[in-house]
Amino acid sequence: MTRHSIKELIQAWRPRYLTAQRKEKTQILDELVALTGYHRKAIMRLLRGRSRKQANAKRGRPRTYTNEVKAALIGLWEISGKICSKRLAPFLPELIEVLQRVGELSLPVHVKEMVAQMSPATMDRLLRTHRPKRKKRGPNSGSGRGLRRRIPVSTSWEWNGTKPGFLELDLVVHCGESAKGEYLHTLNTVDIATSWCELAALPNRSRQAVKSGLEKIKKRLVFPLLGIDSDNDSAFLNGLLVGYCEENDISFTRCRPYKKNDQAHIEQKNWTAVRKLIGYDRYASEEALRLLEEVYKDWRLLVNYFQPVRKLTGKERVEGKVRKLYDQAKTPYQRVLASPAVEEEAKERLREIYLTLNPVKLRRQMEENLHALWKVHE
Repeated sequence: MTRHSIKELIQAWRPRYLTAQRKEKTQILDELVALTGYHRKAIMRLLRGRSRKQANAKRGRPRTYTNEVKAALIGLWEISGKICSKRLAPFLPELIEVLQRVGELSLPVHVKEMVAQMSPATMDRLLRTHRPKRKKRGPNSGSGRGLRRRIPVSTSWEWNGTKPGFLELDLVVHCGESAKGEYLHTLNTVDIATSWCELAALPNRSRQAVKSGLEKIKKRLVFPLLGIDSDNDSAFLNGLLVGYCEENDISFTRCRPYKKNDQAHIEQKNWTAVRKLIGYDRYASEEALRLLEEVYKDWRLLVNYFQPVRKLTGKERVEGKVRKLYDQAKTPYQRVLASPAVEEEAKERLREIYLTLNPVKLRRQMEENLHALWKVHE
């Protein structure tokens, strides 16, 4: 039977099929399947007057967020450092305002409104195709022996309710696949109360290098350095750093051995502020050290002024599962301004710096230095 004859046959049977009862429809389908050799579902589509293309058409609501809106979201997400949607969503209105103020963004009104009203779940869905895959972790720095008896142990819960000035710190190695010889390190620090993050590039893991890095970070902080908390690495647990803390009236504590949750804040920052940006390549030259310092000079401003973070406020058990509760995402800059323990003069300096910052320019400079850094890795 030709296609033309099948088409005529279907047209002739269609009125009868559409008005028939269920039992009669079954008989009609049986007869047409036997005559044409078509699949039963294909016969049903033809009798209903629907083509295969119409039958396979996407159902449901029309798209709310167009490609133009998605492109704007991707651009803002990249400028913010590709942070998670729950941190990005509450900060988007302010980020758009800053970018428009410095002349780096021009969005139609309807696109701006659509982006600003997005929920975190919608952002995750739209950004799913653009999120980078997480790289495999490299070797970690080992822990050494030191002045353990003189340095008290602290746990994460003891930091609750502290005022700005108490830092967790850690070393991130840039040794590539081999820990032999000397290579660069990053001294990473985070303030417990405000999540303010400071980084220093170190030529090696010597005691003097760690002390010098901590001095640089101390000078950059807008609040006094009151205390530090480290792991049990010998780069920290040594007489030089202990003496420095005693001279400057800085409290010094350490976490329990093999209990990384005691330093949950800095462990999280090791990935988001260092590994995610720098990667796992080996760097050892003076040129790499200079470039790493240039990268961190811009990166610290982006992290502290334009990357909101959420802080854990509590936990509750629901049907046998522990549910974590977080506050609304805010930037470290906003948390410092909201802290009553920080002097008003320091807050005013931060406000003046904030008004001069262009996040797009900072990211552009940082990426140029990053590409130069990647070219000199060993």
